[in-house]
Amino acid sequence: MSAAAYALAGGLRPEELVERHAVLVKKIASHLLGRLPEGVELEDLVQTGLIALLDAARQYSPTKGASFETYAGIRVRGAMLDEFRNTDWAPRSVYRQQRELSAAVRAVEARTGAHAAPREVAAELGVPLEKYFQMVAATASQRMFSLEEALPEPVADGDAEDDASTTDPAAAVESAEFHAAMATAIGELPEREALVMSLYYDEELNLKEIGAVLGVSESRVCQIHGQALVRLRARLQDWTGDGDGR
Repeated sequence: MSAAAYALAGGLRPEELVERHAVLVKKIASHLLGRLPEGVELEDLVQTGLIALLDAARQYSPTKGASFETYAGIRVRGAMLDEFRNTDWAPRSVYRQQRELSAAVRAVEARTGAHAAPREVAAELGVPLEKYFQMVAATASQRMFSLEEALPEPVADGDAEDDASTTDPAAAVESAEFHAAMATAIGELPEREALVMSLYYDEELNLKEIGAVLGVSESRVCQIHGQALVRLRARLQDWTGDGDGR
């Protein structure tokens, strides 16, 4: 850290910045833990976050315009999600069920020209409605295609040079096109599914809180959320790779 950056950071060295902001790592990890699959350990997220925090403290430059807490928070959260994405934790059955659900939704909606209802998708799959909801719950709990994972992390002011999309025009165009496709797909969701997605991702309410807002059980909210994810994945097959045999 340069002398100027050191002074603007409040006279704190990288190690001191880490010590002062360690609680930020625990806060971010605790928040993410409730949005990731079962089996992800809080301690693992915290360890990854602390490493990212130290790296952020060493690279931080207050002259770029972002406070250290803002800059570090973005880097820590991004590191945790990157570590999670790079871990092949999902059983093959989950991938298979995702493809089957997506294909069934696409088939029903192509045939009817309307939103695929649970009973229609279950019939397309040839399974009882209860089994369909079990499949939805399994894929939703594994979170293979939540907005949390699909959307790139925001970049702090002055940190754009670390964002690959800013140095790769093709990647930037692809990212913009994906965001446009995602926005369109979300806008075309059934009203209740769109509301659950908004409350969950924009308002950051948990499933129990959303249930209280809608006047339904937490398990019902989980079903609605899962159906929304399945529908989005089906409609964004060109981006998700569903149907390519993976």
